[in-house]
Amino acid sequence: MSNTEAQLTLDQQQKWHLLTRASIFVARTVQQQPGLSNELTDPQQLLASLTQLAPASLLLQADAPEAEAFSALRRYRNASLCRILAADILQLQPVTASLTQVSNLADYLINSAYQWAYAQMAAIYGTPMDERGQPMPMLILGMGKLGGQELNFSSDIDLIFTYPSNGETVGGRRSLEHQQFFTKLGQKLIAALHQLTADGFCYRVDMRLRPFGESGPLVLSFAALEDYYQEQGREWERYAMLKARVLNPDPYYTPELKALLRPFIYRRYIDFSAIESLRRMKQLIEQENRRRNRRDNIKLGAGGIREVEFVVQTLQLIRGGRIPSLQQPSILKALRALATEGLLEPAHVTAMTEDYLWLRQVEQALQGIDDKQTQTLPADPEQQQYLLAALRRENWQELTAEIEAAMQRIHAQFQLVIEPEHKLEAEEISLGRILWDSELPAAELAEQLDWLTPEQAVELISQLQQFKQDCQRRSVGPRGRDYLAKLMPRLLHWLEQQQASATVLSRILAVFRQIVTRTAYLELLFENPPALQQLVLLCSQSGWLAEHLARYPMLLDELIDPAQLYQVATKDDYRDRLRLNLLRVPENDLELLMETLRQYKQAQQLRIAAADISGVLPLMKVSDHLTWLAEVIIEQLVELAWLQMTERFGLPAGASNDNKMFAVIGYGKLGGLELGYGSDLDLVFVHQCQSQELTNGERAIDSLQFYLKLVQRILHLSTTRTNSGVLYDIDTRLRPSGNSGLLAIHIDTYQQYLQTEAWTWEHQALVRARLIAGTTELTERFNQIRQQILSVRRDLGKLQQEVREMRQKLRQHHGADQADVKHSVGGIVDLEFISQYLVLAYGWCYAALFQYSDNIRILEAAAEVGLITVPQANTLAEAYQVLRGVGHRLTLAPASIGKDERLERLQLAVQQAWQQWLIDEPVNFGL
Repeated sequence: MSNTEAQLTLDQQQKWHLLTRASIFVARTVQQQPGLSNELTDPQQLLASLTQLAPASLLLQADAPEAEAFSALRRYRNASLCRILAADILQLQPVTASLTQVSNLADYLINSAYQWAYAQMAAIYGTPMDERGQPMPMLILGMGKLGGQELNFSSDIDLIFTYPSNGETVGGRRSLEHQQFFTKLGQKLIAALHQLTADGFCYRVDMRLRPFGESGPLVLSFAALEDYYQEQGREWERYAMLKARVLNPDPYYTPELKALLRPFIYRRYIDFSAIESLRRMKQLIEQENRRRNRRDNIKLGAGGIREVEFVVQTLQLIRGGRIPSLQQPSILKALRALATEGLLEPAHVTAMTEDYLWLRQVEQALQGIDDKQTQTLPADPEQQQYLLAALRRENWQELTAEIEAAMQRIHAQFQLVIEPEHKLEAEEISLGRILWDSELPAAELAEQLDWLTPEQAVELISQLQQFKQDCQRRSVGPRGRDYLAKLMPRLLHWLEQQQASATVLSRILAVFRQIVTRTAYLELLFENPPALQQLVLLCSQSGWLAEHLARYPMLLDELIDPAQLYQVATKDDYRDRLRLNLLRVPENDLELLMETLRQYKQAQQLRIAAADISGVLPLMKVSDHLTWLAEVIIEQLVELAWLQMTERFGLPAGASNDNKMFAVIGYGKLGGLELGYGSDLDLVFVHQCQSQELTNGERAIDSLQFYLKLVQRILHLSTTRTNSGVLYDIDTRLRPSGNSGLLAIHIDTYQQYLQTEAWTWEHQALVRARLIAGTTELTERFNQIRQQILSVRRDLGKLQQEVREMRQKLRQHHGADQADVKHSVGGIVDLEFISQYLVLAYGWCYAALFQYSDNIRILEAAAEVGLITVPQANTLAEAYQVLRGVGHRLTLAPASIGKDERLERLQLAVQQAWQQWLIDEPVNFGL
């Protein structure tokens, strides 16, 4: 018998055995705080303790040392959660009380940490004062379940920090602007809650819901917050703000903040525009479930906790502007209001509430096992026993059946909110049923396909029959076979509508072969006819897209909403979509992080390609979009790599999270805004760190070494092959000294190399270079260096020779096949070399030539300064556009490009320009 048990009565010992059978966390905490054992096993004492979880006085003294404060917060948190969990396991209270207690505990700990951190900061920097002469607070918005006061046992907490107005602190040893003071306060508060110590942690703090996400300021003023939500707030941020609650309300400022946010969240009219967001959110939920196989996830799986939240929040968005009773963060209170207002049937609300609370009870017990944030039912038998004990159940199969029944009922209600999809009429799919079900030879069935020649019809049916035989040999399963039997007639209907050939069917079947054992994707195509229609359309237009979909079937999710698929985006849209994708990924899950980045890039490339081949996106804009996509991904790679490096090693000397003293220079197609599908990225990495001092982390390293490791981390994040391939192949050979040079070089070294050691071809490359991620200071410095190098006056005869020699080397390496629009005579590379020659030859007297890095604007500048005529500039620009357009088309649909007299004429114009500028006697302009 343990010391803990020896002090207990027989009844208490029985209760103690139950608690330890249900929770590793309880046993561990009592071992650290032995005095809890009597309290946890005495129902009367336990219930009395639960009423005092958040006393009026704060937990911490203002002058408490950091180690003491951190320990007090964590020990109080662990003891309090043990009390709540014990009351749940011993069935002393309903789960609603448990959720409220967990939320109140979080409020109390956050406020205690906030008041302590505020006092600590004010002692050093003084106090921020408002116009009344009162100390100005930093208001803390709790989001998600914390905001709704329905927090789960071991949850992350999503917070947003804001303060009323700008100014300067007063009364400290050193004055700070309010923005700086509250940023430091926010950082200290996060550390007090988030940092892992010998006593564990308080809460994992997630700040990514704040404006601009990880790249945005940690704290914003009311004015900046209002500007953001009025001008840039997205629909998903409206959803997030529905559950926002001020955790440390101030009677003077809280009403102002609520009034500021309310117009963004709730519309004054009945907001049926939210229905489209509802559909998109439903797609995202189902898409995530398919990708991550969440059948056993009681939060994210079909019929899980999130679907209840989704139904309620959608109706809040639609009606909340006109019905004030819906304007509240609590799911349970909002559900009651929806019934009261007649927006949901009372019986449905009652059933959904009961099922929701049952899942929340399971979630509490699941997370209480070992204080881990999980919503997935355990596969491990030992963990299953813990959950059974916590829920007072005896049989695992009966428990999972009870959970599954609740989730099925919730999912049925969830589906009722969505309008049923349009279904094809039976007569439209009768032909497809005949072809799929028939055992007749292909030749006899061929006459049914009147849009094809007999030979083509036989080939199409033969492919179909071969696919059916292949499926019979594979472990498709009865559910998969059932969906195929329903899906294939629809597919054949759309093939008939498109008058599609056997080639198109072969492309589609290549996709089907990848998903035939993954029933969720067959269900997706059956339940979403527009997705199947888009699959047929895209495969008929592009073999590349078909191969892409076959390689990465999760991209089928992108076909559900054609309006989204063909919607032309901006660079900000790409950045915002990426941010939204990454919000769903735990910061410490590197594998999922890399998968998410790759899946995001593939999904966006699919959208670009779809808009390209459909004509929605003009040819010249395709490269712009591919370039924007790459740029925002590189920005994110830098942020992620920096975060991982600084967590491990600390900050390098002189740097901060806002000023990394680091930049990425894009060369080649990326620098020239001319990326194609599948292009790799030519990158050079520079920094401003002069010091060899150690970084300021626990595992300190040389600051210069930090930047080398930072680049290695960026390369790793991008080039590591995962299930979804590589993100981008990155070529760093254009850095000073090529492969023998350092991966990260000081900007001064970069300048010196270009001035004294670089070859002419490296100066050519600089023509197409741009700084694509980095600080303002480094951007200005790079632009100065580029201008300085490209302004050098050169010997024109020698320059001609060196450019011709480099062109010859490339031609020998790649060949000069005239079908290759890039490397052929009169092709893309010839045109690029002509524009580069013009910049290097005449940049010393015409600065406009190197203002931009893309070929079209270089040619326009050359015409403006009189180097070439306007008609010649237009012809060469047209040639470049057509050649690049053909290049895109050859990638998407190689067989679609035939003999083109216009192309031949334009290639001849490029050859003539080559003769004029790189063969004939050079012309001395600018003298």
